[in-house]
Amino acid sequence: MDPDSGGYINTSTIFKTSLLTITFSAFYFYRTEKYSQPFKLTLEKKDSITVAEKKQAKPVKKKKKTIYLTFDDGPNKGTRSVMHIIEQEQVPVTLFVVGEHVYGSRYQSAIYDSVCQSRLFEIANHSYTHAFGNRFEKFYAVPDSAVKDFIRCADSLHLTTRIIRTPGRNIWRTDSTSCTDIKTSTAAADSLQQNGFKAVGWDLEWHFDDKQRLVQTTEEMINQVDSAFAKNKTKITDHLVLLAHDQVYANSQDSASLQQFINKLKEKDEYDFEQVSKYPGVSTD
Repeated sequence: MDPDSGGYINTSTIFKTSLLTITFSAFYFYRTEKYSQPFKLTLEKKDSITVAEKKQAKPVKKKKKTIYLTFDDGPNKGTRSVMHIIEQEQVPVTLFVVGEHVYGSRYQSAIYDSVCQSRLFEIANHSYTHAFGNRFEKFYAVPDSAVKDFIRCADSLHLTTRIIRTPGRNIWRTDSTSCTDIKTSTAAADSLQQNGFKAVGWDLEWHFDDKQRLVQTTEEMINQVDSAFAKNKTKITDHLVLLAHDQVYANSQDSASLQQFINKLKEKDEYDFEQVSKYPGVSTD
């Protein structure tokens, strides 16, 4: 036997094995690349669809702010004008009524009956005598007398709510807010709360002069509302209680200002209107 024959066979075998290995590797790489391309394209297509869907997603709806329109001192000559405007604009409001005014005349009693029948009007307590006829210091000096005056109003008008507004004072006594503008009224305010009343003051007032005409224009009031929300100058963030007096709106020009004011706030589409019973911490259920 040739002594080198075994070496020749080993070299040939190694060459063949290497050739087969290279061929198989090349074939495998070709098939892998061929069939992986559609898979990559599919992933890229899905990714592009996801991005497109994200771009088309609707923006989150901006949370609206709430305005509580309130009118004090009715019923009187301006209450009917307020009623007509509110019915036309279909916004909910709260009337803080005075007991003596309801029984002041047939005209006032009739107006009171009308607003009580409207779902847009919430009736709340503004005392029976309006602080003994605007004798504020005397009224708040004796807490028991103040409490009895509010109880008299509630009983005589058969009010079902315990929501009140103190005449001549910006007093708050709710589950979420406690504030007294004039400290000599603190004892009376606390007594009212202890007797189950929820006192609601105001964040912004539409003032009137000694001739019972509006002081601020419509635009000025709208700017003040916007500013109060923007600068967080309300008792509770995103909630604003506005005080008005319905006797002012006996004047046709001032009535037009009120309606324009409501209209422009509605057009902004960033404000909701609610009655005071929906204010945080006020519910008496």
